[in-house]
Amino acid sequence: MEEHLAHGALWTIKEGFTYPNEYIYWTIHIVVYPYITGLVAGAFVLSSMYHVFGKEELKPVAKFSLVFSFALLLMATSPLMLHLTQVFNSINMILTPHFYSAIAAFTVVYLTYMAIVLAEIWFVFRPYIVEQAKEKKGLLGLLYNAMTLGSFDVSEKALQTDHKIIKILAAVGIPAAAFLHGYVGFIFGSVKTVPLWKTPLMPFIFLMSAIISGVSGCIVTYIVGMSLKRNFICGASIRSMCKVLVWFLVAAIVLEGIDIIFHAYTAEEFWSIMSELLFQRFAFKMLVVQWLIGMILPLILLLLPRLSMLRAFISATLVLIGVFTMRWDVVIGGQSMSKSLAGFLTYDMPIIPHNMESFLEGPIPITVLLIMPLVLLFIFNKVLPVFTEVFNEEDCGFTEGLLSGKDHAKH
Repeated sequence: MEEHLAHGALWTIKEGFTYPNEYIYWTIHIVVYPYITGLVAGAFVLSSMYHVFGKEELKPVAKFSLVFSFALLLMATSPLMLHLTQVFNSINMILTPHFYSAIAAFTVVYLTYMAIVLAEIWFVFRPYIVEQAKEKKGLLGLLYNAMTLGSFDVSEKALQTDHKIIKILAAVGIPAAAFLHGYVGFIFGSVKTVPLWKTPLMPFIFLMSAIISGVSGCIVTYIVGMSLKRNFICGASIRSMCKVLVWFLVAAIVLEGIDIIFHAYTAEEFWSIMSELLFQRFAFKMLVVQWLIGMILPLILLLLPRLSMLRAFISATLVLIGVFTMRWDVVIGGQSMSKSLAGFLTYDMPIIPHNMESFLEGPIPITVLLIMPLVLLFIFNKVLPVFTEVFNEEDCGFTEGLLSGKDHAKH
């Protein structure tokens, strides 16, 4: 009977010599989970570059990237919840914490990081909240009054204090965001039975890919959001984000390249099957999509002179595709090698569901998970001015962009 099949048997195809209890246990949800947490970390780091390091050209996108990080954070654990067969057991990590467990430590870091992001958002938007609480009436007025938390002081001294607190929260949030996603790489790197994951570079590889995906996600979402609202897009901010993307993109390429070179140089007993996996079975996904389309091509486009907004948008989109492919190659590729080193496991995602398990592992929940942060961002924008910022348009000009020169002059 189908209901008695082992978890993973529905979507695992075996080839060659494999063990009876071998299946693809970590599926598409475990691909999406580090992808979303990476976007969280990258977006927060981008916001902190203005608040901590004083990069004024990032001021127009600082509030947006902070709220975007929070929207992503709210959905970060959802893939894990959908993947678990006993969802309600996860509460035990809070009720009975085990401080030697990396997963339990993640729960503490996740909740701490959420508190930091929430506090920073409140201090950043506090003047606006107080203003709206005084002006709005009815339910909306009650909402803004509740959001003030009883603090209506917007004097110069109070705002200076807020600015200092924001800077402290942003500074503390950077290592918290790094640990939030570096932990994911730590989990993978500590699995000794999977040769592809067993490397001390894994936390740093995940962290660099997190930052480039987060920055790219902010570029794409900011351009689309501002264009839909017919707002002026600050070219200086886009250029600055692209510079950040270039530096971390180079770091990601170097780290991932060193990892492959190290495996090839040491040539342990598993290298023959790993090389077949990487350069034959996963060749198109890894070499073409992940490396060529997702990293090398965007780097070239960003380094070419006279960067346009359209070119920045395309480059950022390609990076997002490349990072998602990297997550797929690591999570699914690592499990595709049999422990026997003489066979392969192929993940066949159930497109057409025929029971609840196959439905949860299908494309519909995954699509909803990826869209929900954008829906939350849209809702937050109804309450807080996420896509509105005051800046000097003369300092934000762009050589060319998604809007025409006539539209730029009008906005």
